[in-house]
Order: sequence, then C-alpha cells, then structure tokens
Amino acid sequence: MRGQMMDTPLLIAPLIETAAKFHGDVEIVSRTCEGPIHRYTYADAYSRVQQLANALASRFGIGMGDRVGTLAWNGYRHFEAYFAVSGSGAVLHTINPRLFLEQIEYIINHAEDRVILVDLTFVPILEKLAGKMPTVEAVVILTDRANMPETTLVNAICYEELIADQPASFDFPRFDENTASSLCYTSGTTGNPKGVLYSHRSNVLHSYGICMADSLAVSATDAVLPVVPMFHVNAWGLPYACPMVGAKLVFPGPRLDGPGLAELIEMERPTILAGVPTVWLALLNHLDEIGRKMEGVRIAVVGGSAAPEAMIRKFQEKHGTFLLHAWGMTEMSPVGTTCTFKAKHLGLSQEAKYKLQTKIGKAVYGVDMRITDSDGNNLPHDGVAFGHLKVRGPWVLKTYYRREDETLLDDDGWFDTGDIATIDADGYAQIVDRSKDVIKSGGEWISSIDLENAAVGHPDVKEAAVIGVAHDKWQERPLLLVIPREGATLDKQGMLDYLETQVVKWWLPDDVIFVDELPHTATGKLLKMKLREAYGDWLTKKAG
Repeated sequence: MRGQMMDTPLLIAPLIETAAKFHGDVEIVSRTCEGPIHRYTYADAYSRVQQLANALASRFGIGMGDRVGTLAWNGYRHFEAYFAVSGSGAVLHTINPRLFLEQIEYIINHAEDRVILVDLTFVPILEKLAGKMPTVEAVVILTDRANMPETTLVNAICYEELIADQPASFDFPRFDENTASSLCYTSGTTGNPKGVLYSHRSNVLHSYGICMADSLAVSATDAVLPVVPMFHVNAWGLPYACPMVGAKLVFPGPRLDGPGLAELIEMERPTILAGVPTVWLALLNHLDEIGRKMEGVRIAVVGGSAAPEAMIRKFQEKHGTFLLHAWGMTEMSPVGTTCTFKAKHLGLSQEAKYKLQTKIGKAVYGVDMRITDSDGNNLPHDGVAFGHLKVRGPWVLKTYYRREDETLLDDDGWFDTGDIATIDADGYAQIVDRSKDVIKSGGEWISSIDLENAAVGHPDVKEAAVIGVAHDKWQERPLLLVIPREGATLDKQGMLDYLETQVVKWWLPDDVIFVDELPHTATGKLLKMKLREAYGDWLTKKAG
C-alpha cells in the first residue's frame, strides 16, 4: 500500500521561490570584486535569477543536463547562477580557481562546460586557457559595462548586459528530483580531480540536514557569513540552506583576510560564520591586534581540518562564540557530522566541554557511520577502537562522474572516507588521521593530527605539520615542521619540552624543522604528499 501524499519533487528552484515569497525583504549583502558593498533582497535576487535563466536558454540554448561553469567568489551574481542554472535543469559546475592551471583545464574539458561565468579576478586564468577549452562557447564576465576589463578572450560577454533585457519571469520546469543539479571536483591531491555530481534531491535533503537545530541550526533569525568559498562544495550547502529558511546572507567576495572579515562582521552583525581554521586564525589574530571583540556571533563553524583546542577556547572566552566542528567531504555534499552537545553534556565543566568540542561530533540525521578494520570487520563504538571511517546516506555519492565503471562502495554499500577515526558510545567521532597520513611506528599508530594540534597549542607556533618519515628500526617516526610566529625565539628543545606535556613520550617527534611556509591543497589543507617527497628520508639521511 502506498501513501496518499502529494508527489512533489525536491528541486532547487523552489528554494529561491520560497525565499522571495515569504522572506522577500531579507537582505543579501556582498562585497564585490569592483570594491563597493552591494545590497538587495531575496525578492530582487529571484527576479534576476529568472532573467539569467532566460538569458542562458535564449542566448546559448542551455537546457537539461548542459554544464555551466563558474569561476567566482562568494557574491550575489554567483548566487544567482546557483539557482538559474540548476533550476532550469542544467548542471552548475563550480570550478576551484586555486587548482593548478592544468587541473582547471582538465575539469573544464572533462565536464564539457558550454558557458563559463567568471569574476573579474579570474579572467586571466581563462585567458591562459584560450584555445584549450573546445566545448566552451562563451565566457560571461560577472560585472557591468563600466567595469568590463580589456581581455584577449574573443567570446567575452558582460553579465549585466546579458540579463538586462530578459524577462524577470521564468517557468522553471518540474522534473525528477534525482536529476543532476551541480558538479564539484575534488582537489586532486593524487591524480586528476574527480567529479562529484549532486542531484536536486541530495542538495535539498542536505539543506534540511544542516538547518536542523542539532546541526548548523540555520533559521530565519540568523545572518550567515559563509567564508568557505562557493566553489568549494557549494559553500557547505549554505547558499541553498539560507533561502530555505529565509536567513540573511553576507558574502565576503574576494576579501578573506582578517581585516576584511572583521570589517564585514562589524557592519553586518552575522550570527553564524563558516570557514576553515586558517581563516579563523587570521581573523582572531587581527582582532587581537586591534583590541576588538566580535559582537553577536553565535556560532563559528569550522571544517576542512581540525581546529586546535586553543582556537576553541579563544572563540569562547574572548568573543562568546561557540566554535562548532563540522566534518564531511566533497563526496558528502559535504556535511556529515556536527559537534553539538546532548542534554547530558550541559552539566559538564567548561574544560570537559572544550575537550568534547575538539571532536568532529555526531552524525547529522541522514548520514550513517561505522568504523571497520582493514578486512572490513565492524569495530566497536567505544571511543578507543579506531579504524576506517565509512558512511552512507542520501547525500553521499555512489560513483564519480564519468567513472561509473569503478567500484567505489563496499559490498554493503558503504563509502570509505579515507579517514581513520574512533566513535564513542554517544556517537561522537574523532578523526585520528587520514589513512594515508597515519604514522605506523613499530606496529603502533600515531595520529599526525593530534600531534599537529598539540604543536599549534604552543603560543609561539603559527602553523605546524607532522608527517611519518622512514626510520631504520621503527619503520616510521614523526617529523614535525613548524612555522614560528613572527619574533618568536622557539627552538627544537623548547618545542619538544612543550610537547612532552601534551602527548605520550613515544609520540614525540624525532626531529623538529623550522620553515617559512608549508604547502597546501586548493582547499587549504596541508599537502603532506609534497612534504613526504621533500623530507621522507630526513631521518635516515641524518643517521647516515
């Protein structure tokens, strides 16, 4: 027997339609590439979304399944593309401009983008790829005529001119909710980036998931500042979730530095921030320098990599802001867990709460998790056993784009995240390491992440990385690389003495190297592959 409810598909266009209808006066604020702050409402945005949808269809013949690329910051025109492209049945392909040029060329051609929308900042990238993008018919520069740059691109079109004469009404089609909506590629740390093709259904369900009170708790009373880029896993789904509930959006544009963010926070009073640890470190340092505190920020969501306890403490004690760990990946749309408290945790001491906050948290409803050993056997959720973290759910990928012949899931339909984790009896997970980064020393595992977080807790450390390097006796031993803070007088012994108070003795790094910079991926994570290439034989050479 089937239920007798309406068969209404979960589609992306109704998100912006609902925002315009019920939250039409709520603001979307953007710092633009041109410089000024731009303001308009959800009602204004919806009109322009429809104009863009009409322009894509009439000017370029964009229709169901066609790919439209974007190379853009977080801003109102990029936001319009999110809904105009996917809402019309085409696929929005957000391109990460931080990838290597060869990788950008690869994913544009792999996706077979027909049109690319590009911010002023990134026009030079496409100029370098001229003649290497055979499927691209036009490049639309996201600006007005007054700010159109001189460009060698022969098919460049001004965005504002493109939509100016288009009708502000568009009959968004109704289709199967499993239709592809958007395409994101992984950062490609090993080999070419891999495409993750989201559906309308998965993105709408993910939006419900992150709006829940025990998740990111986005509501109509919030103003949300997504610093995480819209080209990085759809800014963690916030451009969809905010119109779903009518939350104000504050887009930072190209200014992701501490002063730029601090200014925007003071002006717009966001209640929710979202970004990676390096961004928050720059913001906190700037606020310290100018002697100012954030006002009204309820939650600062942190993802991409683990935030050290020192950062959690500073947010809470100096700014009254709860630092909320979220974890996921491109293959998960991306949010899988959030570290919110249960009722039983409210009575804990503040110190115990800080310890809990360092975990990635419990699964958002819709995501299931388990840990297994290398043979696929389930391991207990006791907070002690650690193994391969596997997930499944309605917004977890089944296969990579155009790699459908590859077997990605295990026999039970679980996706291996590549992380090594523990899960405790309350369901809270803790990432021990990436499976490729965990250090195997004398038959025991050492967490490079825990060592890094311990090192960053030292007041003279700006950033730290730990890798496993070859050792004649123990197979691998940890090597610590440190960027010291400006003016610091930290030395190797001082670093080791500090770490001895933080970790067990056999975890202590065999050496400490002070460096000026560390390599990062296009999404801001430490690129340990490069470090292993450069330092993998450091200890064996030193011993010889």
